[in-house]
Amino acid sequence: MQRRDFIKSVAAAGIVGTVGRHAHTAETGWRQFEITYRINIKDSDADTKVRLWVPVPQDALDYQRVLDLSWRSPVATHVLWEAASRAPIVSAIWIDPKIAREIEITAQVATRDRSGFYPDASHDELAEYLKPTASSPSDGIVLAKAREIVGARTAPLDKARAIYDWIVDNTFRRAETRGCGFGNIAFMLESADLGGKCADINSLFVGLARAVGLPARDFFGIRVADSKLTKSLGKSGDITKAQHCRAEVYIDTRGWFPVDPADVRKVVLEENLPVDSDKVRALRERLFGNWEMNWVGFNYARDFKLPGQQDGPIGFLMYPYAETTNGSKDSLDPEGFAYTITSTEIG
Repeated sequence: MQRRDFIKSVAAAGIVGTVGRHAHTAETGWRQFEITYRINIKDSDADTKVRLWVPVPQDALDYQRVLDLSWRSPVATHVLWEAASRAPIVSAIWIDPKIAREIEITAQVATRDRSGFYPDASHDELAEYLKPTASSPSDGIVLAKAREIVGARTAPLDKARAIYDWIVDNTFRRAETRGCGFGNIAFMLESADLGGKCADINSLFVGLARAVGLPARDFFGIRVADSKLTKSLGKSGDITKAQHCRAEVYIDTRGWFPVDPADVRKVVLEENLPVDSDKVRALRERLFGNWEMNWVGFNYARDFKLPGQQDGPIGFLMYPYAETTNGSKDSLDPEGFAYTITSTEIG
């Protein structure tokens, strides 16, 4: 049974649950990580009902495999597969105010560095990743800018490279942006404010690519280990605030192709380097076609509503999300929420 089908079939309740499958990781280059979420939801109203959704890793092409997923909680807990948004989710609900609003989730994941094309996509899948979303339209100013960028180019890879280079040259990372940003690309272009973080910069790549007929998608996830490339592109141990989204584009007849222009701009800002420095030039070339897999991906979800969610829709699911009768919790405030996420390399 494929991992995706397996997760879709699971609905486990009780204090302890587990979903396990051993992936073949004996080949050279695989690394294994254990990611642990510890969540203790705080709310001033002791009688309020609480519902929680937590994004967890999924299998991804030939570079990421979920080995095990387990949880411990005093309430019924379910693993959901949100098909419309390709999102595996651990969901729990607290009704009795005397029960502690706590849960611990552990995922074991194997990854290996990704390079080049992966030729696997159905017609329906490619059609899905050409569709506009509320925060990423493919008409108006987005279409006009995409056409301006690609010009007379017709080859898909040349179009993708033109968009990638334009983003590296024209966007910037804004340190004060909360979380990973909002990914509202029409606003970015209309306001001529091209600053933000990964959910802004990489979403801009995805939206511009779709506008000129290239299937593309964001992949939302989290850094789980230090980088072998440069300090600012890694995080280990306490990864509570290490969320990061990446992007990939489908090149006709060749396959899915990884890119990460946002990380180029991250290095420029955090390491105080000019865009034309040797280090940034080398990184620009590397991140057009390669991902260092000290990072784990959760889902491709954009502008969707969670199963059972009252508020929303949400722009993306990269952080734990919770609702009470007093409204939604601030996912970008882990201390007030409260939650921690940790990562350990185990193999």
